[in-house]
Amino acid sequence: MKIQAALAFASNGPLSIEEIDLAEPGPGDILVRVVATGLCHTDLTVLANPQLPWPALFGHEGAGVVEKVGAGVSKVAPGDHVLMTTASCGKCPKCLSGNPSYCANFRVMNMSGGRCADGTCTHNHNGKPVFARFLGQSSFASHVLAGERSVIKVDADLPLDILAPLGCGIQTGAGAVLNTLRPRVGSSFVVFGAGGVGLAALMAARIAGCTTLIAVDKVASRLELAKELGATHLIDAAQGDAVVAIREITDGGADYAVEAVGVPKVMEQAISALGLGGSVALVGMAGAEASVAFNPFLLQNQGLTIKGSIMAGENSVPDDFIAQLIGYWKQGQLPVEKLLRFYAFNDINSAIRDAQDGSAIKPVIRLP
Repeated sequence: MKIQAALAFASNGPLSIEEIDLAEPGPGDILVRVVATGLCHTDLTVLANPQLPWPALFGHEGAGVVEKVGAGVSKVAPGDHVLMTTASCGKCPKCLSGNPSYCANFRVMNMSGGRCADGTCTHNHNGKPVFARFLGQSSFASHVLAGERSVIKVDADLPLDILAPLGCGIQTGAGAVLNTLRPRVGSSFVVFGAGGVGLAALMAARIAGCTTLIAVDKVASRLELAKELGATHLIDAAQGDAVVAIREITDGGADYAVEAVGVPKVMEQAISALGLGGSVALVGMAGAEASVAFNPFLLQNQGLTIKGSIMAGENSVPDDFIAQLIGYWKQGQLPVEKLLRFYAFNDINSAIRDAQDGSAIKPVIRLP
């Protein structure tokens, strides 16, 4: 079938809305008409990869309405409203133990480019394969082919444009706190980076019962929003040593921290900001070649814990966790709409520019 898609033809190049061919749903596939999709920092990181085959189709925070299902699909039916997240195999030890965010076949499932077993591609532009089904979706398009494990059915009366970012960014920030760190009530928490993921972590820490909530960033408007969302202390990282300030606020160091910037130096600060027995979750994507230094003596003698966290975090299944997050949103505890700025599909390059310069925390593209 013919669909509209925002294609990238070169590294860091602008996206161009083109008509492309999309294969019919195969066994286990679900065809979803996209209503809205979030723009995530990961989209921009991979767009900057010069080694990627072009053209490429990104987007992985899609939400929409099921139009068709392939053979064997029983989870959803045409007309169902769904949010979409990354793909997982459902068969490896991690998936079977309730940890699909750490699927052993994650790369194969999510970075295949849409290649099928017979060598064909699900997406084609003027007869040329398009690198697609990115992170289980490629939602910068009017339609998506997704697998059953990538779709989460939601009530038809929910606003898909507001909830679309739960598929990745909001899920990742909240999951790092509620599922990976699991902070105790009354503890102190600090987030480095008040973007979409960081602010989701901050809201989750408030939900978890943390009472000292510290936000660190260099952008005044983001710090003000962090205050609106529950931060009790704000630290402008451009105005001094954030670690010293955190130690003063917490009388020695934070109980819990989330790093949501993806910069090794900031990761080191997040580790250094911990107090006795503290735990940090590193969430920001720093790249495969990055390295972080820490003092093993302090790690051992202060009983510190350093963890990585992605998507739903530890011991959590996206279907269940996203339903939990929607519950928090309904209760007013997770007001994700305060993070969003909406764009028409034709303005997707403006959304990218605003995400890159930091003027938009979480762009959401609405499809016609």
